[in-house]
Amino acid sequence: MRSYYVGDIPGMLIFALFSLVIPGTLTIWNIYNCISKKPKLEKLISSLTVFIGGFFYILLFAISFDVAGEWYEQVDTTQYHSTLSSEYWVIDWIIFFGFIGYFILLYVKADRLPPLTAALAISFLILLNVIQIAYAIQISKNVDGAELYVYHANILLLSARVIYRHMKETAEMFRERVSSNEDHKMISRIYNVIDRLSKYSILIFIVLFFVIAVIEILFVLLGQGLDAPVKAFTETADWTFSKQIPPPPLEHEGHYLCTVAAGGHGKIVKPLRLGTRRNETIVVNRQLCVANAFEELIQERTPGLHRKIRGAYDKYGYPLSRKITTPLRADIIYFLMKPLEWIFLIYLYVFDLRPEKRIAGQYPYVEP
Repeated sequence: MRSYYVGDIPGMLIFALFSLVIPGTLTIWNIYNCISKKPKLEKLISSLTVFIGGFFYILLFAISFDVAGEWYEQVDTTQYHSTLSSEYWVIDWIIFFGFIGYFILLYVKADRLPPLTAALAISFLILLNVIQIAYAIQISKNVDGAELYVYHANILLLSARVIYRHMKETAEMFRERVSSNEDHKMISRIYNVIDRLSKYSILIFIVLFFVIAVIEILFVLLGQGLDAPVKAFTETADWTFSKQIPPPPLEHEGHYLCTVAAGGHGKIVKPLRLGTRRNETIVVNRQLCVANAFEELIQERTPGLHRKIRGAYDKYGYPLSRKITTPLRADIIYFLMKPLEWIFLIYLYVFDLRPEKRIAGQYPYVEP
């Protein structure tokens, strides 16, 4: 059975509140407003969903992925390249105007909205959803859970809702005009078309996708190219639509015992063999295997405590590893680490049924 460190409980509760309770409550409320004939606090809940949901989305993404640079930059083995290419920045403006269009449709009724403004708002809102659906697919390669997709689903749901409502209000507006102009056949025909469209919101999306062609012209005028929206997703690495091959990753230097094993005098640090770590060949000694076996055991038994120890280890070990530039320094660190190695070994023999098997299993053997 998995156990948790007591100190992690407050953090877990806060994380659950942020990632589950609040987004879940807003989602249920949005679903209710979409299916109910009398939605409650629709404007307020929709606005909170966009802004608070967006904040939680960014926060959760930052916790899940350490994004460090463009596809052509070297990043650490624990990091990811950017999800979208920064070169094609026009896509950011489409997202911005898409949300502007959404709030226009949310807060302004159809009878007070000029036709051209309404058309632009709907067009940009549809483009926003095309991009956000593509982005959801883009990150799917590395996303394990469904938490991030809650926000994507809410934006799609809210967009369909405001477009459908706008068309219903427009249909009602034409209905009133028809009732006062019974002999006007053209108005009657327009009303009938809009009335049919208002009942099939999915059809509205399909028809309005043609507006994308106009946006493509803007890409060309701004020097981004016709395929700029596509390249924003493909000129990346590590993600679903990525087409670029990034430079070899930088080996994480936080485990400075690797540096000790490889850099010290053989008679002192006693290297045993070669092994693999993140697909990299490293020199392995007994001290390194014991330390890694200890870390593996506490990660299994007390993951909360492991995170704290690992955080401190990375914080202080990484700068130290960069100073181990001579065999003598590596030897000194080896001796300084000896007391900790003995503590780790005692812990393994007390709490592990087969400690030596665990130690020997660290870093699989690689033929030199």
